[in-house]
Amino acid sequence: MPARRKARKRALDVLYEADLRDLPPAQVLTTYLARLDRPLPEHIGYTTSLVEGVAANLDRIDELISSYAEGWTIDRMPTVDRNLARIAVQELLYVDEIDDAVAITEAVELAKQMSTDDSPRFLNGVLGRIAEYATR
Repeated sequence: MPARRKARKRALDVLYEADLRDLPPAQVLTTYLARLDRPLPEHIGYTTSLVEGVAANLDRIDELISSYAEGWTIDRMPTVDRNLARIAVQELLYVDEIDDAVAITEAVELAKQMSTDDSPRFLNGVLGRIAEYATR
C-alpha cells in the first residue's frame, strides 16, 4: 500500500474514532500515536497533518459536504463515508501538492474497501462537485 494511502487510512481511523466517541480529533490523535510502535512510520507526518487540517477546517469542510451531498445531511451519512469525504475535501482545498483527481480516487478506493457498495459512487459524485467548486 502506498505511503499516502496508509496515511489516509490512519487518518480515517483517528477521525472515525473521534466521530464515534464525540471527542476532539486532536485528543484521539494523541492517544492513537502513543499506541503505535516506535519508530513511527514515515507516513505518520501526513496522517497528523490530515487530522489536524480536518479538525482546523471542520466547519467549512462539513458545510461543503452538506451543500454538495444532494439529499443527504452530514449526520445521515455513514461514519466512514463522512470521514473519507472530510479527508478528501481537506486535500482538495488545503493540500496543494495533491491533485484533485488523486484525492477523489483515494477516497473512492478506501470506500470500496471499508464502506457500503453505494459509497464509492456517492463519494465520487460529491467530491467531484466540490472539486469543481474549488477550482472556480
